[in-house]
Amino acid sequence: MQCNPRLYDEFACWWPILSAPEDYAEEAEFYRKTIVSAVAGSIKTILELGSGGGNNASHLKAHFQMTLVDLAPGMPAVSQKLNPECGHIQGDMRTVRLNGIFDAVFIHDAISYMTSLVELQAAIDTAFIHCRSGGVALFAPDHTKENYRSLTKHGGHDKDGRSLRYLEWTWDPNPADDITLTDFAYILRDEHYQVRVEYDRHVTGLFYRADWLRILKEVGFEPQVVPFEHNEIEPNSCELFVSKKP
Repeated sequence: MQCNPRLYDEFACWWPILSAPEDYAEEAEFYRKTIVSAVAGSIKTILELGSGGGNNASHLKAHFQMTLVDLAPGMPAVSQKLNPECGHIQGDMRTVRLNGIFDAVFIHDAISYMTSLVELQAAIDTAFIHCRSGGVALFAPDHTKENYRSLTKHGGHDKDGRSLRYLEWTWDPNPADDITLTDFAYILRDEHYQVRVEYDRHVTGLFYRADWLRILKEVGFEPQVVPFEHNEIEPNSCELFVSKKP
């Protein structure tokens, strides 16, 4: 099953109103501490694959030199407005090859768009290739099969005369496969007070913790599972893969 989410292309200009940078402060600080504590020595450069609108980078750039890579055509332009001091490259985390090595590689929830173990390994290969020896890669999937559960969320913001509200419904039509769905309803109100409703579907992958650890080890990383801590997240309901490169 393939899907091209409208949010990252057709509706990319609405991203900062759906998901505001300030909403990411707590989790970005958790990622920073996790990366720094995993490595002996300093972390100066980070490659973020699947950087989206740059919300995490807007906080991490105060501590690191950030290079941001995203596949979706509309998202680098959004991030460039927020993070003009960061390098931006349009590329696919499964195949992109840069002329640089980084102290750390970070892949946030964009890793969830890998919908097969083959794709997941390709993204992990990219992280390994671009991570220096003694560095670390941090992977932050939305779920593993062990902690997945269907859910609904809602939110949105007002900014520059425009408003957005969304309903998000994450569900698994077939627990026997490696695919889950997230359906979005967006209510968009423009600066002229015209309101419309749009639908968007996101197809994501869902894998066992053991598959994650196996692939990370096969690629060459030394992985560790770390619980994600956030005041809006139930304890032990989400986990990260902190992977050192020997």
